[in-house]
Amino acid sequence: PTGTAPCKAACPAHIAIQGYIKMAGDGRYADALKLIKKDNPFPAVCGSICRKYCEDACTRGTVDEPLAIDEIKKFIAEQDMKAEHRYVPPMNSCTHEKFDQKIAIIGGGPAGMSCAYFLAIEGYSPVVFEKEAVPGGMLVNGIPSFRIGKDVVKSEIDVLREMGVEFKCGVEVGKDITIEQLRAQGYKGFYVAIGAQKSAKLRIPGEELEGVYGGVDFLRTVNLGHETHIGKRCAVIGGGNVAMDAARCAKRLGAENVYIVYRRSMNELPARKEEVEHAVEEGIIFKTLSNPVEVLGDADGSVCGMRCVEMELGEPDASGRRRPVVKEGSEFVLEVDCMVMSIGTSPNPLIRSTTPGLETNSHGCIITNGDDGLTTRNAVYAGGDAVTGAATVILAMGAGKHAAKAIDEYIKSKDNA
Repeated sequence: PTGTAPCKAACPAHIAIQGYIKMAGDGRYADALKLIKKDNPFPAVCGSICRKYCEDACTRGTVDEPLAIDEIKKFIAEQDMKAEHRYVPPMNSCTHEKFDQKIAIIGGGPAGMSCAYFLAIEGYSPVVFEKEAVPGGMLVNGIPSFRIGKDVVKSEIDVLREMGVEFKCGVEVGKDITIEQLRAQGYKGFYVAIGAQKSAKLRIPGEELEGVYGGVDFLRTVNLGHETHIGKRCAVIGGGNVAMDAARCAKRLGAENVYIVYRRSMNELPARKEEVEHAVEEGIIFKTLSNPVEVLGDADGSVCGMRCVEMELGEPDASGRRRPVVKEGSEFVLEVDCMVMSIGTSPNPLIRSTTPGLETNSHGCIITNGDDGLTTRNAVYAGGDAVTGAATVILAMGAGKHAAKAIDEYIKSKDNA
């Protein structure tokens, strides 16, 4: 049969998976890396933390087990990282002359850096504005170092610098400077990739007590090396990958009892299977079919416990999962010293409030016209978690790639008009 392989079709970056696996099998690691980097700027990162849509679609899985596609990609990337001279993708331009149009990338996470990478290949010198001290977004501020080393992220970002991407860190667009001011400075195109780093709240009594963290806030605090006061008993509310990361961090920070409190059953956990397995292996205690209704505090205003109710599963909701409902007369108190609310995130609304005409939906996500990411403002594109809500690194990278193509076409159409 002909057509696109299921693994390639399932990958948001649309990488030529069969091709690079064949090259790696022949020992042609440098060629394999060049093929990967046609579509994926960060193979070492993806090899460590990818959602593995490709392996889910691998037809070998119908026989025994899917191929270890991610591990192969990671191995290929590691050979390049060890090499004396790193592979730096060349420009597509046959003249090898840079375009002088200025393009601003707002946010230095996976979506923003992916967009910058593909724009650099097209011959631009994009400038990435990042509010933190270093670029990387959630790769450095949200994902724990036991899942991906910061040196791996830095190594892949170094290649972007060699390609001509400029990073301006410690600059928050919307606060320190606005899109309109950048436009006045001569920037012709904009890509908003600010992520979704505002932690959602349960909206229950006691959330303001000392010792209550948002999931992303907690991980950022840990990654930046700031002090946390989690005590010996920590409860993480939620069942996604961020919740698993937070629980495993709490364990490493010295908490003796770490609980994952989730309102559905183990079968409905949205986290990746292997992430759940790692948490179980590390001694994380799962309290499923449980939901907090109040955070309890001591005389000093610090968390000392939470009042919960037991749940049972009813009819399926819009997501297809059975809806959890409260079991009557089922209240109990769980004694804890710290709570981490990992129940979702939303984009920071600051850039919306400083950019007239930039529309968002009821969840605070930026509205775009589809794949190319054009927003309701002229020449302003957006993508990644800022548009979709919290998703995966590979999806954000795919969005950045699509936007780079659209921005390139926009710039050239304006110049030829």
